[in-house]
Amino acid sequence: MALNTNKNLKQYFSIHEVAEQFGVAESLLRYWEQQFPLLKPHKAGRNVRQYSKEDIETIKVIYNLVKVRGMKIAAAREMLKKNKNGEQSTASAIEKLKEIRQQLVELRSALNTLYPETMED
Repeated sequence: MALNTNKNLKQYFSIHEVAEQFGVAESLLRYWEQQFPLLKPHKAGRNVRQYSKEDIETIKVIYNLVKVRGMKIAAAREMLKKNKNGEQSTASAIEKLKEIRQQLVELRSALNTLYPETMED
C-alpha cells in the first residue's frame, strides 16, 4: 500500500516542512514557540515537533504580525493574546488577496500573449 502524501489529508507536519512553507529557519519556529504560549506543537519521540493545521494557522498569524507588519515580539504576543480570531481573519484575508493578485498577474500575462498589440505594461 502506497503512503498518501496529499498534504490536505496530513494531520501533522515536520518543523522542516513548516519552515519551508513560510520561508523561515527552523530555529525561528523554535524561538517563536518560546515567545508565544499559544504555539505548542505536539512533540513525539526524541522531542520531534509535529505541527497540526491549527499550529500552522497560529504561525500564519505570528508571521503576519512579526514579518509582514513588523511588530516587535512583545507587541505581537499581546495582540495575539487579546485577539487571536481577529488576527487569524486578517492573516487569512492577506493570504487570499496574495493568491488573487497572483491569478491576476497570470491572467494579464496570458492576455499579453494572446493580444500583444493591445496590451500595455
